[in-house]
Amino acid sequence: MKIEKNREKLITFFEVTGSLLAMVYSLLIASNTGNEVLGFTLLLLSALLFGAWGYIDRRWAFLLLQIFYAVSAIIGLIRWS
Repeated sequence: MKIEKNREKLITFFEVTGSLLAMVYSLLIASNTGNEVLGFTLLLLSALLFGAWGYIDRRWAFLLLQIFYAVSAIIGLIRWS
């Protein structure tokens, strides 16, 4: 039972934090204010958090999507650095 509670707490943390970071990332990129590197860094962190959630919850398609987003973030960081 305790393991299940810890799992649920982790999932909630990953979900909420990943969502907040993704929202800030979107605003930074859309604002076109020169904060692209920060934006893509937040996208990468968000994808890692969501990926951890997908792994813990065994949502393999969601995990695959987060790998795609992480690769996109790395490409963005390379192109904007």
